Amino acid sequence: MKIVVTGGAGYIGTELVYALAQNAEVKEVIVYDNLSRANHNLFINGKMPNYEKVKFVKGELLDSRQLKKVLEGVEIVYHLAAKVTTPFANTDPHFYEQVNHWGTAELVYALESSDVQKLIYTSSTSVYGSSKKAVDESVSPNPKTFYGISKMRGEEHVSRLGDKMNTIILRCGNVYGYSKSMRFDAVINKFAFEANFNKKITIHGDGRQYRSFVHIDQIKAALSRLVTTEVNTGVYNLVTRDLLVLDIVDELKQQIPELEFIFVNQHLKLRELKVKVNNEFNDKLGITTDKSFAQELVEFRNHFSF
Repeated sequence: MKIVVTGGAGYIGTELVYALAQNAEVKEVIVYDNLSRANHNLFINGKMPNYEKVKFVKGELLDSRQLKKVLEGVEIVYHLAAKVTTPFANTDPHFYEQVNHWGTAELVYALESSDVQKLIYTSSTSVYGSSKKAVDESVSPNPKTFYGISKMRGEEHVSRLGDKMNTIILRCGNVYGYSKSMRFDAVINKFAFEANFNKKITIHGDGRQYRSFVHIDQIKAALSRLVTTEVNTGVYNLVTRDLLVLDIVDELKQQIPELEFIFVNQHLKLRELKVKVNNEFNDKLGITTDKSFAQELVEFRNHFSF
């Protein structure tokens, strides 16, 4: 089968492309990316296994003509491309709207006239807004940031395709863990970097806000298994942990005793969000949490050069 991955050169995309290239059922993987993050790690460090399957197309989501051309003969589309800036999810609303909202709309328009059979869209738990109680998929979206609003609008466009093709919306938690194309603005990755090299962490607010998380290996496994695993059209939470920001700091402090941390605007109570783990969905895709958070941090830090 032939697959397109929008945002295929990004954090999640890089790991997914490697996994798809190893799948004997996959004949071609097209990476569709505008390289706006200036991250070229997918393309370097030697040939990936089965590299002849992989093709790169530099393109924009708003280029409807190019999108339609790329979708010719494609059976599955992974829509990962998005404007993401953590923790500044309330800045630059124009770009969030252009990419996450209208870019997704252009892709949906192109898909409506295509022969694609399955669309997997990586949305975000940020569409829920905030909640002290763990939310599940039955809770109506109530985003509190420009980023969350744009992802919710993207979901609305994607949902229109439900009668035409198998459409799977994954509301992903904050992604963390090592990847050659990793993001260092994501909270756990940022803390791990600061702790390892600076021995000092900066915490915004009082650190008592909850966030939902999913490890990069777990999201890679879930996405790659959707090639052959039958999942009904719908919305699914893809998270494996809810952690306090201070839980992350405490674990790093255990591993690096000399670690210091400072608070910025400690008097502010920042937005928090708990998301209920969808065990049925995770089990169906073989997503396990057999490693402790402490073990994951140790493995992550072992990837640092010094």
